[in-house]
Amino acid sequence: MLINSKNIVHKMSPFYKLCVAIVLSLTLLVSNTSVKAQDAAAGGAPAAAAAAPAGGGDAEKGKTLFTNNCAQCHAVTAEKVVGPGLKGIEERAPSKDWLHKWIRNSSAVIASGDAYANQVFNANGKVQMSSFPNLTDADIDGILAYIDQAGKPAVVGTVAGGDNTKNAGGAGGSGASVSGGGPSELFTFVLVALLIVMLLVLGVLLAIVTILSKAVTPSTADGTLAASSFGQRLKTGLSDAFNNPTLRSIVIWLFLLVVTKATIDGAYSVGVQQGYAPKQPIAYSHKLHAGQYKIDCNYCHTGAQKGKSATIPSANICMNCHGVIKKESPEIQKIYTAIEKNQPIEWVRVHNLPDLAYFNHAQHVNVGNVACQTCHGEIEKMEVVEQRSSLTMGWCIDCHRRTEVNTKDNAYYDKLVALHKKESKDALKVANIGGLECSKCHY
Repeated sequence: MLINSKNIVHKMSPFYKLCVAIVLSLTLLVSNTSVKAQDAAAGGAPAAAAAAPAGGGDAEKGKTLFTNNCAQCHAVTAEKVVGPGLKGIEERAPSKDWLHKWIRNSSAVIASGDAYANQVFNANGKVQMSSFPNLTDADIDGILAYIDQAGKPAVVGTVAGGDNTKNAGGAGGSGASVSGGGPSELFTFVLVALLIVMLLVLGVLLAIVTILSKAVTPSTADGTLAASSFGQRLKTGLSDAFNNPTLRSIVIWLFLLVVTKATIDGAYSVGVQQGYAPKQPIAYSHKLHAGQYKIDCNYCHTGAQKGKSATIPSANICMNCHGVIKKESPEIQKIYTAIEKNQPIEWVRVHNLPDLAYFNHAQHVNVGNVACQTCHGEIEKMEVVEQRSSLTMGWCIDCHRRTEVNTKDNAYYDKLVALHKKESKDALKVANIGGLECSKCHY
């Protein structure tokens, strides 16, 4: 029996309209529940008022400025890092104008003979604070607003039989949050997405079953469809679909293609650790040291320019700075513990080539002037180091084919350049001087 496609669409459209109506209703219901929960958490106050920064500063911008400029030496709590904890800094300081001058150039304030400035300087071991002349008054006010906001207690949810306990700072808080309140925004999004997918799948299945059952149900003498149970119609429709040779061939070929692709992808990924980012025994941030403080990679990895391995930094290299800076940090104390016990820090290796492959750091870094980022990625932006490149043989060969040899003012390459120019007008590449020879990497 032939099935008219226009009739199928006409029959399915009312059901889809019903699905859309149900989905919209559920979306509105969940959204209203989330909004009411947030309003209840904020004590009925408008959202804009709840997020208003303290002291007139932009706390959100201040958070970024604090993280980039202050977090290495100060905590927003009362805990001392390198400098004192900043909780209640505005109450302790003589005035906000004084704080502006102090943050921009603390040395000048101390030199002026300011009593409070010298008291702070002496109380913290006479460690000189960095100056930030580029920060505007608005920037500093934002930092102070963030410190004030971060130092206040979180909002507690409604307790059965009791009232809501609000942040003592009111508008200075970071926005109300309720433990055990309404669904979060992410939860709402996931819930609505699952509902939509479930309803669409259900709608398609019901529509297919209905159409197939009507298409295969025999007609009576007066032209009406003979009555049959839902189970019988479903069984008949599925049986006809499975016995259809065309449909069965399509399903089999699709299955074979998916299995073949999965097998090939799995074979290519054997031994490839791209994306590997293990947890280290000490939370060391390359983003902070190599990125913000611009510490050269070779300062810590001393073997990169003169040996096969870049080497793992020893504890005494860390102590060149941390013998003075941030000594009280729990992470830095792990270094002190390792030194006291005369035990090495067991760093977890991230980049690891197989034993059958030879790689020499000095040959690439010192002679070839290859930047660390070429193989390791933008290491200065990584909080946790991960393997960015695949480090496969194909990846290395491709680099040798693309990389030009720097032959300028190097007599070693004169004859090679002369021979290359006789055969090609292209620049001399690593591949042209034996970079693709098997024995170059496998010995």
